[in-house]
Amino acid sequence: MNKIPLDERIIFALDFSEKKEALNWVTKLDKHIKFYKVGLQLFLAGGWPVIEEIVQRGNKVMVDLKFFDIPETVYLAVQQLKDKGATFATIHGNDPIIKAAVREKNDVKILAITVLTSFDESDMREMGLTGSISDLVLLRAKKALELGCDGVVSSALEAPKIRKAVDSNFLIVTPGIRPGLNINIEKDDQKRIATAQTAIINGADHVVIGRPIRTSPDPIYTIQTIQQEIAVVE
Repeated sequence: MNKIPLDERIIFALDFSEKKEALNWVTKLDKHIKFYKVGLQLFLAGGWPVIEEIVQRGNKVMVDLKFFDIPETVYLAVQQLKDKGATFATIHGNDPIIKAAVREKNDVKILAITVLTSFDESDMREMGLTGSISDLVLLRAKKALELGCDGVVSSALEAPKIRKAVDSNFLIVTPGIRPGLNINIEKDDQKRIATAQTAIINGADHVVIGRPIRTSPDPIYTIQTIQQEIAVVE
């Protein structure tokens, strides 16, 4: 298992529509969490300044924009990340797209999306795919490693197969994380889910968590509980 500080294991998903609200959460949590995800919603609301302010507070940022376009456009998009302080950036795509992103990654670690955690086997069938999600995720992870990515985003359910097949330095970042039974949250649209402890046991390096913390009556308690579950594994 990679040695990662406990306060960087959780990547808190800043899924907010306003920059001010997102930064208020960073201020509230960054004594406990030092890694944050900025996705499409917040990036469109706050742009680069929100990323810069998070980084200036001594935190890390995962820029989760899932770049997917013609290779030259992806190359130019990733180029924009240079010197912005981002730690991770996510991409979709085939070999030429991945190669384009990796070619211009500079000091940003590129994570390839495997299969979104909102997908299940029925979604695969609707898309005309006959194989299993597990096989597709493993195939894409191997391809990402071969093409120079630093890691992948996958559910905890596929993490064991990936971890067995790739170098120990290859990162596995896992969304779809839900707390243990002692913390309750509303049902949501994620389909391939697991606890943070299970994800780490299965080989994940980081877990992306948003809603369970954001909707908790006591977010700090929720964070500490999840971190304790992870610490037992470490």
